[in-house]
Formats: sequence, structure tokens, C-alpha cells
Amino acid sequence: MATEYGQGYGHHSGPGFRDADERERHLPAALRAPFEARSWREFGYVLLSFPISTVFFVFAVTMVSLGAGLLVTFLGIPVLAAALAGCRSFGALERARARGLLRLQVADPEPLRMRKPGAPAWMGAVLKSGTSWRHLLYALLHFPWAVFSFVVAVNFWAYGWALLTYPLWFWLFPMYGGQGGLQLYGDGTHSIYLDNPFEITVTALVGLLFTLATPWIVRALTLVDRLMVQGLLGPSQLATRVVELESDRGVVVDTAAADLRRIERDLHDGAQARLVALAMDLGLAKEKLTEDPKAAARMVEEAHGEVKTALQELRDLARGIHPAVLTDRGLDAALSAVASRCTVPVQVDVDLEERPAPAIEGIAYFTVSELLQNISKHSRARRATVDVWRSEDRLMLQVADDGVGGADVFAGSGLAGLAERLDAVDGILVVDSPAGGPTRITAELPWRR
Repeated sequence: MATEYGQGYGHHSGPGFRDADERERHLPAALRAPFEARSWREFGYVLLSFPISTVFFVFAVTMVSLGAGLLVTFLGIPVLAAALAGCRSFGALERARARGLLRLQVADPEPLRMRKPGAPAWMGAVLKSGTSWRHLLYALLHFPWAVFSFVVAVNFWAYGWALLTYPLWFWLFPMYGGQGGLQLYGDGTHSIYLDNPFEITVTALVGLLFTLATPWIVRALTLVDRLMVQGLLGPSQLATRVVELESDRGVVVDTAAADLRRIERDLHDGAQARLVALAMDLGLAKEKLTEDPKAAARMVEEAHGEVKTALQELRDLARGIHPAVLTDRGLDAALSAVASRCTVPVQVDVDLEERPAPAIEGIAYFTVSELLQNISKHSRARRATVDVWRSEDRLMLQVADDGVGGADVFAGSGLAGLAERLDAVDGILVVDSPAGGPTRITAELPWRR
């Protein structure tokens, strides 16, 4: 697989983008926060949480209590199932609200699994689903937190803007109810009013502090909401792991099928075609053996050369399937052999006290081989290095070069396929390749004995 270096990098240009970026860089985040769209979205989320969670909580408590009370009759099971189904519907609303206002991408939980159609099967699936009970738990836990968040956010927001704009209100209404200024304290004999320039200035400064702090307080409050939505309304860890394993299995199957097709194509177009031509040449040489021995000898000599070429192609094909040197001598010798065929000088350093599992060893070998091929074809490098070591229960590979850089795993190149292969065995591929170089690609594989 070939990787196009120098591609996959793009950026917005033009005066408008540059001016906006300059303004954002020069204005501190603390001053930008009260006017950012994110802050207002999060504040809107907190405001909506109170009425929605109230309805959610009342529905859940009422229906579950009613269902539990009716369990002595045949009506209890349907009511409980309806309560849990309603909680799942409210959960879908909460996930959509989190996606729209918090920009939190939460996948839908696993659907109900029914062995057969019908109402009894549906009720059994709802009651047995852990997702349904997690949605009910969310309804019970989120209501008190929504009340707390609503009170805190509204008070900070209201008092902050009220105090910040107090000089304007004092200017518009210097007297109200026969008294000047904002009353801070009052009883039957004493009263304190904010009615002189110093007190008004201090009040505005306190309001400014409240206004600047409110977005960060709301953001901290919504952090708890994010955790609750992601932990209780999303798919379970087990279901997520099953989906990942199914996806990885598909990648492995597709990769194996592609490798088989490649081997079949190489055999058909390479060694098989040469052997067919060799058989024909030997047949012609046999016919000419008695009539023209010199021509027959020349044809046999040419056939001998074809045999050598076919044998070399078969060796290369066998090496591409699984090199014998890897099986016999391990990664150090196998990677040194690959590095010797690279078009740039490569320094190989393998620091392993023992060998990993053959499958992991093979993946590591083909990963380094693929990356060295990319260096030969696209990097325009003068030298490269290959480092292999073990870190706890992980096998680490790093291939670096001093070429032009620009490699991008998201640019639809061969690196994307390589990353998918590593991900199929819980591996990771990290690419650090700025434009102009150097390029450093690190692969991490599980260590399996």
C-alpha cells in the first residue's frame, strides 16, 4: 500500500479568517466566555434540564410506583414495561439535547432483542434490558442535579448581569420609592444603600467578576451532565466492546480475502505464466533436438533463465506471505533484511529479550515493511531508523525518516488501511509528520506470548 507524502494538509486562508483568528488569539478566554455561543448553549441546556427532568422524574416515579403496587395482579408487569419504555424514550430526547446543546456525541444504546414477536416478548425484553434500568436510574438521579444546576446557574447569571449593569439602572432610576440607590440592608432603624460613585463602581466590578465566572461555573455543572448522559444513556461497555470486536472481525476477514486475491493474482500473472511459457519453450526445444541441436540448446538455456526468474518470484511471494527468516530468527534478522532492500540507509535497533506471539510478530514485520516501502517511494529521505522495544505488555515500533513529511492517516492513503489492521488486534498507529518533515510513525501492538 502506497502512502502519498505531502498531502492531507489544508487550511483556510484569506483576510477574514486571519483577522478572526487574530482577534481570538488576542482576547483572553476568560473575557470571551460570556459571549461565546458554547456558553449560551450550555446555559440553555441547564435551563431546559429543570422542566424536562421534572416531567421525566414525575413520570418515572409515578409509573414505577404504580407498577410495583400492581405486581400482585397481572397489570403490574405491563405498567412496569411501559414505565421503562417511556424512560427509554425520554433518554432518546436527552441524547438529542446533549448532541445539540453540549455537542456531546453519544451513540444510541443497543436495541431490544426479542426472540419472537408479540407483546409478552416485548415486555420481557424491556424488563430484562440493562439499558432500560439505566435510563430509569438517570431519571431518578438527574432530577435533583437539574434542580441544583438550575438554581446555581440562574442566580449567578442574574446577579452577575444585574450588578454589572447597576450603574446604568442607577442612572436611569436614581430614585425609587423615595430612596436613592440599591438597598443592601434595612430594618426598623438602619438601612444601607449603594448610592455613591465608589460603591456603584465596586458593585459593577463585583458584577463583572460574577459575569466572567458564570460560564465556567455552568461548564463545570454541565460536565456532570455529560458524564451522566454518556454513562447511563449510552451503550454499555460490553455492547460497545461487542461492536468493536464485530468490526475488527470484519476487517480481519476483508484483509485475509484481499491477501488471498493478491496471492492468486501474483501466482496467475507471475510464476504461473512463466511456467506455462517454460513448458512451451521446452516442448519446442524437444522438437528441434534432432533437427537443430544448437537452436534446441539455446532454447534450453533460455528456459533455464526463465526457471531462475520463476523461482525468484516464488521466493518473493513466499516472503510476502510469511518470511522464513522471521520464523527462524525473529524480528531483528527479518527487519534487517527488509531494511537492506530499502532505497535509503536504515538503522535497525531491536531491543527484545523474548519473542512475542507469531501472529503479533508477523503484524509487526509487515507494518515496518509497509512503512519502509512508503519511505522508499514517497519520502525523499536521506536516512531512516527503525526502533522496536517492549513497554510492559505492549510491543512498540517506531519508524522515522528525515524526508519531506506530510503523511496523514486521514487522507485516504495506505496508512488508513494499516491503522485498520492494527486496530483489529487492539493496536494503535500514531503519525507525526508535519509538512517539511521529519516523519515519525509509532505503532503499538499488544504483547502476547
